[in-house]
Amino acid sequence: MPMLPIRILLVEDQTLMRQGLKTILDLEPGLQVAGEAGEGEGGVRAALDLRPDVILMDVQMPGKMNGVEATAAICAAWAGAKVIILTTFDRDDYVFQGVRAGALGYLLKDTPAEKLIETIRRVHAGEVFIQPEIASRALRELVRPQANPLEPLSDREREVLVLLAQGASNKEIAEKLVITEGTVKNHVSNILAKLQAENRTQAADIARRYGLT
Repeated sequence: MPMLPIRILLVEDQTLMRQGLKTILDLEPGLQVAGEAGEGEGGVRAALDLRPDVILMDVQMPGKMNGVEATAAICAAWAGAKVIILTTFDRDDYVFQGVRAGALGYLLKDTPAEKLIETIRRVHAGEVFIQPEIASRALRELVRPQANPLEPLSDREREVLVLLAQGASNKEIAEKLVITEGTVKNHVSNILAKLQAENRTQAADIARRYGLT
């Protein structure tokens, strides 16, 4: 009796990248793309509906939920989920967040196809795999004393960040602090720059991680 193929869910916002991955994986014996999603919320729904064997998850996606948040939501609702984070970003905080969220693998998108296929098979078999060069640097970061990234923020920027982390819009922050929306936008830009955050979601994650909220 032939073995069933490993069913894979692709969660990737770039259509060309998603189609390319689908072509590569469908051509590989024993692998089958069972579903696709272009954003985090859709990825969560597809994962819980399809219950694939392995999920390939992008990090940066449009919508309210990025790949790390989608991974956390999937793993919280389904203990058997096996997620591989596949991204162009090699930032250490993504690695830490992804592992904490429940991901079992972490690869960069410039990984050769054969390594991606090998990782899918290894994660499906129950292994945890993080690309060695990423893992070694992440381990060095773990043992190095970490500076508090919130220290450069002014008191007003901290106030804005607290409200931002609570989900307030620029308009709501402006009303709460009795300042203009333009001033709020300037504060948010400064906060993102000082925290080296890609977006508001990352800034909110940092605020929570360092106990500001």
